[in-house]
Amino acid sequence: MEAVIFVGIQATGKSSFYRKRFFDTHVRINLDMLKTRHREQLLVRACIEAKQPFVVDNTNPSVEERARYIEPARSAGFRVTGYYFNSTVSEVLARNARRTGKARVPEKGIFGTRKRLQVPVLEEGFDELRYVWIDDADCFVVEEWSDELR
Repeated sequence: MEAVIFVGIQATGKSSFYRKRFFDTHVRINLDMLKTRHREQLLVRACIEAKQPFVVDNTNPSVEERARYIEPARSAGFRVTGYYFNSTVSEVLARNARRTGKARVPEKGIFGTRKRLQVPVLEEGFDELRYVWIDDADCFVVEEWSDELR
């Protein structure tokens, strides 16, 4: 049983990474799709009760926001893995500019999330943390966690 928590500002590739890496094995929990915290909480609880692996595909910028998933998952015996999506604001703004319609995030939102972003630490309750970034060929690179990369 695994709970995966994504952490990163908008347009860092979280949803694309989910589709590439977890689509066939984990339920996707995404506030943009579910629209309310109540619906999100219901789905998290259902996954935990069913012992279903899940991915929380939100920005999750603060320790407090991540705790709402980490604590119940750990209490139920889930292994909790965090993926920190590391991108510069200029990279994010460039990717966001290529988006259209509702997928495009207002720049104000990106800057607001960046301001609140706290880099995750194992002490929050993660069993494992990984860095994810997008290389020059638009491929995801996943690296082992190192406090030096923070």
